[in-house]
Amino acid sequence: MKKIVFAILVCGLPLMINAQEAFDVLHMSQTELRGTSRFQSMAGAFGALGGDLSTLTQNPAGIGVYRNSDLGITFSLDFNSTKSGVTTTNETKFNVNNVGYVGAIRLDSESVPNLNFGFTYNRLQSFNRHYTGGVGDIENSMSNYIADEFCNVYGIKSDELMGADAYYDYPWAAITTFDMETNKGGSVGVINDIGNGMLQGLYGPGTSGVAYYEVDERGHADEYNIAFGGNIANKVYLGLDFGILDLEYKSYMYYDEELDNAYILDDDELFTAAIVNNGTAADWGLYNYRHTEGTGVNFKLGLIWRPTQALRIGAAFHTPTYYDMRTTIYQSAYLNGYQNGVELYRAEKGSNDGYDYSSTYTMKTPWHFMGSVAGVIGTKGIISMDYEFVANETMRLGDDRNNDYSDVTYRVKEYFKPSHIIRVGGEYRVNPNWSLRAGYSIKTTQVEEGVDKYVYNIYTNDTNPGFQYDNTVHNITCGVGYKYKSFYTDLAYVHKIRNSVYNAFPIINDEVSYETNVAADVVDHNNRLSLTLGMRF
Repeated sequence: MKKIVFAILVCGLPLMINAQEAFDVLHMSQTELRGTSRFQSMAGAFGALGGDLSTLTQNPAGIGVYRNSDLGITFSLDFNSTKSGVTTTNETKFNVNNVGYVGAIRLDSESVPNLNFGFTYNRLQSFNRHYTGGVGDIENSMSNYIADEFCNVYGIKSDELMGADAYYDYPWAAITTFDMETNKGGSVGVINDIGNGMLQGLYGPGTSGVAYYEVDERGHADEYNIAFGGNIANKVYLGLDFGILDLEYKSYMYYDEELDNAYILDDDELFTAAIVNNGTAADWGLYNYRHTEGTGVNFKLGLIWRPTQALRIGAAFHTPTYYDMRTTIYQSAYLNGYQNGVELYRAEKGSNDGYDYSSTYTMKTPWHFMGSVAGVIGTKGIISMDYEFVANETMRLGDDRNNDYSDVTYRVKEYFKPSHIIRVGGEYRVNPNWSLRAGYSIKTTQVEEGVDKYVYNIYTNDTNPGFQYDNTVHNITCGVGYKYKSFYTDLAYVHKIRNSVYNAFPIINDEVSYETNVAADVVDHNNRLSLTLGMRF
């Protein structure tokens, strides 16, 4: 029944490659702990505190706390280690995390002591990650998934996958793996016609093999903030922020299988679709390139209430970021066929007749709601805690022709659930010049249990069957601050642990069969050193 529902939802999409998918929207909507060094060293637990340049992206009421103008810049050096299976890759990256200015306008009024304005640049997310791995003794092939889920379920016939017009109507993963031109003339396929309108992949009874994968991601999400805030009787602080976002994401994803007793076209009947597995072997792979760029806007409102000198309570909400997006994609596949150790042929095919394809669309990220509380211990210490609710199921996708992708909305609601972020931080002032800080934050998983336990049939974009998601993200932080007259400098250390899941393709799961896929756990350990230089005047 579930497969029928999915088929109905997909029908009527004349240009399937124009639509991104649910996991693409999730990936583009993430943020991470970045900002000024003081902000990072307390794990971002500033929702009830304010008085920091990073609060413009979190609780804009924090701008109302300022009594003096502030100018600062923050640099960071990231040492990222990513482990997938037994393979670990390491990278080092330099970033400018934050540049900002807050202007404080003092008023001769007890009811409204000051009105402030600010401009900041903040790096919200770095997409940089590279990992590789392998899986031995695979029990299924991506080619079988493409043949079944992309073709058989939706009733796509083999003759419909041939010709240039097919690129406008059918999944590229199916087109590039069918009717591939060989070095001997004629064509073969990673997926093949077995009659009765059905297609089959390379894996069948008696087949065995191994798989390799490589994922290389690059890019960033940056936010430029314009904020205004005020102070009412030194008791209530209000803030409004307008954010302009710039996003760029590039991914290079490669997947390869080496199969023994593969179901390929044999040499004697090379072009008659005779599928055999008598001493045959196949080495085949799928390459995907994706480049996404987008600009967006959002609004944030915040409040901080100070009922007593020792207690601060904060609240904020962030509208979704409304993006205009453009994605360029390219895909290619290859197949090398062997029998009894002798090469039969080499074949390959690129998507869209070998050219990139670009599409434009709109994207809406989740709503965010935040509650905070902080305690001020005389002139020596601060203890602060934030709770943030991220409504992942409210993400949406559309296009610039006012079409909303109801099928993607359906899957967003089915796959994702709210995630919860808890941040705790503290600061101890050793003397008027030096301060010590520490913090911890955790972000819970965004996916429903049915995704993690392979209960749901996962639909991916039609160029790349793979998908990935984060389960939990932890940040352990500490830092030190120094202040002398109007000058200040802060140093932070952040250790980030991100637990993710990579799936080369979804599990084929219905009422009559339950297949396996190729999947792996991915763990990031990111060590960041951050330095802020600033001046208050």
